[in-house]
Amino acid sequence: MSAHAHPPLSPPRPLGEVRSWPRTFTDRLTSPLPGVSDFVRLALRGERLRPSAEGRAQIPDLPFRPEPLPDVTAGELSVTWAGHASHVVRIGGLTVLTDPVWSQRIVGTPRRVTPVGVAWEDLPPVDAVVISHNHYDHLDAPTLDRLPRDTPVFVPAGLAEWVRGRRFTRVTELDWWEAVELNGEAGPVRFDFVPSHHWSRRGATDTCRSLWGGWVLTAPDGQRLYFAGDTGFGHWFAEIGGRYPGIDVALLPIGAYEPRWMLSPVHTSPEEAVQACADLGARIMSPMHWATFLLSAEPPLEPLHRVRAAWEAAGRPAADLWDLPVGGSRVLGRN
Repeated sequence: MSAHAHPPLSPPRPLGEVRSWPRTFTDRLTSPLPGVSDFVRLALRGERLRPSAEGRAQIPDLPFRPEPLPDVTAGELSVTWAGHASHVVRIGGLTVLTDPVWSQRIVGTPRRVTPVGVAWEDLPPVDAVVISHNHYDHLDAPTLDRLPRDTPVFVPAGLAEWVRGRRFTRVTELDWWEAVELNGEAGPVRFDFVPSHHWSRRGATDTCRSLWGGWVLTAPDGQRLYFAGDTGFGHWFAEIGGRYPGIDVALLPIGAYEPRWMLSPVHTSPEEAVQACADLGARIMSPMHWATFLLSAEPPLEPLHRVRAAWEAAGRPAADLWDLPVGGSRVLGRN
């Protein structure tokens, strides 16, 4: 195999398969986790993980323009941003939710600063849910509990037991580079679980007991969408782009990055997100993970200004940056 060759894609795993996993996934970390010394350093430097008062004054100007969900055919791909990492994705005739959080407040985080961009009652029937990892701002139990218990839920390795404990009956957990398929109107849609530069924890004793990652969704006609979940910048983007060429749309995080010395291993900056899009070989980038929960110190509007500047500096066409407002939608191939 040449230095630039990639292994073939794995055959799809059985839906709902019950599997065993190692006790920990700490060997998958690409950087050390923040420790007590980091929080001491944060305090000694007079820094914080929330915007300043001047930054919080920007909250009323955050983009929130909910629109009706677009009508799409089985051959079209659409993205609607509900806020943070939550999207309504239509692909291959399926409606897929990414990291759905419809709650106004999550554990350990102030109330969301923009409303949810899609009213729950306006959702079409949900065909599948993909979860990137188990942090509370990406895995929200009250939102999952609003779904029918036979909804297919695709999760990282080690997380199925938690979801099955909420009485979901069609739960599939995957390791990196594994896939499942779900039939849509036009044929099977493939869901591949891919690596990210992040970590997992939901309680005091379960650090890295489940995996973390992103998802590549591929329609029968070849349309392809990448959902990064939560991630820092690193080598995985080029690897993903090599294994899954022709990504049409990349949903990439651009917020929660300051202070940089502390958060760079796990959260991309806007400039890194633009570089990640290039490494993926993706044509379109749709920014996420900002304008919803204030998880870090940068001013709330700064990610949008910086990603637009970085996109322009990279010489990318303006039309290929889907800088959606919360509640906004775009359909591939439509103006």
